[in-house]
Amino acid sequence: MFFCLYLQSLQSLSFRTGVIVLACCIPFYILSFAQMLLPISAAAKGVLWTVLFGLEKTCQYGGLTILGVEGYNRVKSWIRRRRGNK
Repeated sequence: MFFCLYLQSLQSLSFRTGVIVLACCIPFYILSFAQMLLPISAAAKGVLWTVLFGLEKTCQYGGLTILGVEGYNRVKSWIRRRRGNK
């Protein structure tokens, strides 16, 4: 029950918000692997990787949920316009 309400509240956000959330996953992805260069223990690196990669995946799936059907329709219309121009 709670999960369905949560998804509905995410899907009510705008297309622009979805794009911003998706863009936020890029720095988390880079940081999740760049932290391997830090001079810290392997256990700390593993924890940092798990946290940063988890944040990246959370942003990715959250952004895709926010985009939802509206994002799909925008991409679909963009493809149709490109095919019509050729």
